[in-house]
Amino acid sequence: MPRQADRNPLAPGLAALAGTDVSSARGDAQPAFDCQSCGACCSYSADWPRFSTEEDAELDRIPEKYVSADLSGMRCEGGRCAALRGEVGKGTACTIYEIRPHVCRACMPGGDDCLMARAARGLPVN
Repeated sequence: MPRQADRNPLAPGLAALAGTDVSSARGDAQPAFDCQSCGACCSYSADWPRFSTEEDAELDRIPEKYVSADLSGMRCEGGRCAALRGEVGKGTACTIYEIRPHVCRACMPGGDDCLMARAARGLPVN
């Protein structure tokens, strides 16, 4: 598994987080997005998610089949995270949700990264 010296700097945070209504958390009128019917953040780019702030013990929990060959982040297939299951924009799930990388935890439904990924996939942003 990757060690501290093997990791790349944090890429822009675009990855899955369970469906949370950020409008109430932020106190604004942002629409609520359901991550389990989206998955755009997990299929935005093959260049992320990258490992950055994880402890070695956290990285050791991620199954090797989901780690990129250079050990810098999650393995991607066709521009989407190998741990993502389902159809983007219809129904998705992260197969390693409980042990997903920090960058995945940082992406907030309705946040800038979420909206950028949704727009890139042709999904509504409002």
